[in-house]
Amino acid sequence: MAVIDVNGTTLRYEDEGPRDGHAVVMSPSMFFDVRMFEAQAAALSDRFRVVRYDHRGQGESARDVRERLDMDTLAEDAAALIEALDLAPCTFVGNSMGGFVGLRLAARRPDLLASAVLMGTSADVEEQAEAMDGLVEVLAEQGIEPVLDGVLHFMMGDTTLTDPSRAEVLAEVTALLRSRTPEYADAAWNIAHRLPVLDELASISVPVLVVAGTEDHTYPPPKSQQIVDATPGAVLEVMERTGHVHAMENPDAVIDVLERHLAGLDLGAPA
Repeated sequence: MAVIDVNGTTLRYEDEGPRDGHAVVMSPSMFFDVRMFEAQAAALSDRFRVVRYDHRGQGESARDVRERLDMDTLAEDAAALIEALDLAPCTFVGNSMGGFVGLRLAARRPDLLASAVLMGTSADVEEQAEAMDGLVEVLAEQGIEPVLDGVLHFMMGDTTLTDPSRAEVLAEVTALLRSRTPEYADAAWNIAHRLPVLDELASISVPVLVVAGTEDHTYPPPKSQQIVDATPGAVLEVMERTGHVHAMENPDAVIDVLERHLAGLDLGAPA
């Protein structure tokens, strides 16, 4: 495990692949950590420099108070990580919370990005804020177990929840969620109360690929279409039989999406 001090915090990260390869930075969903993109890192790190990290306040990164776990601060953390590890211009891959970060980076720090791949995310206000506030309150006071089924419904598609062929993934995610302590309520609160960035999308100039899961109970395909409609040149890809946690529910399809996206970029010669 590697750690780095950036932007007033300490982030845990994994850095794999050739140092002169195009950098692919992977940013996970709420409750998850570097393990979320393990299959994709294994598939890409023979040619690309793949950096996965844990958000401030989650995984093995440093804890912080609720007021410093907002999406703008997390985006500043990611920018500082990219700069500190000399990864720019990178392809930024974000799922859900990682997508919130990716949208802000694409709009505000295009100098750091060659492109962005954003999965299961939203540029809008949180439409399920009331339900999330209830979840946050229980999580803070009683831990994850009383809300576990609700969180699994937020995270997993119907196929993953019911198909025996995905039982291993469901068990892995369930075990991960059960390991999350009440302090995760502070990060979850910031999802419910994040500010929208819809008015910033028109300024994005880097290539953006938005990926929606047909079974995403949290941010269904219309949320992805909203991003595409507001972002110049953005492309939508809809992934079948996939809920909110694309990289784990449908790992091979995500690898294929990333391979095709990266092949379509004009990356030039290695540094």
